Amino acid sequence: MKKIEAIIRVSKFEEVKAALKEVGIDFLSYWDATGLGNELHKGERVYRGTVSDTEYIPRRVLNIVVRDINLQKTIDCILKSARTGIVGDGKIFVWDINDSYRIRTGESGDTSLFNLD
Repeated sequence: MKKIEAIIRVSKFEEVKAALKEVGIDFLSYWDATGLGNELHKGERVYRGTVSDTEYIPRRVLNIVVRDINLQKTIDCILKSARTGIVGDGKIFVWDINDSYRIRTGESGDTSLFNLD
């Protein structure tokens, strides 16, 4: 089993979520985060009289645990659907997971996950 953490643009979240569902990955956790990156327009920007700080970049973090067999298709799906080709598209990190448990039934390992390929 693998844990995938993907940091993506907030504007691409719905597209990524829909693409993941199409490939059979329909269970994930996510939260909003703010970070620093290599975007070209850092500092303050004024738009219609409102000053906004563009040094901090809003992102959405996706947390997905998959069976090893589903790892590459999940990564490929995120890469394709989250990409804009502009600096700041995000990052994907992958970790090994030793075990998982479904609290309701006590199932462990691969059978505790929802992605049933």
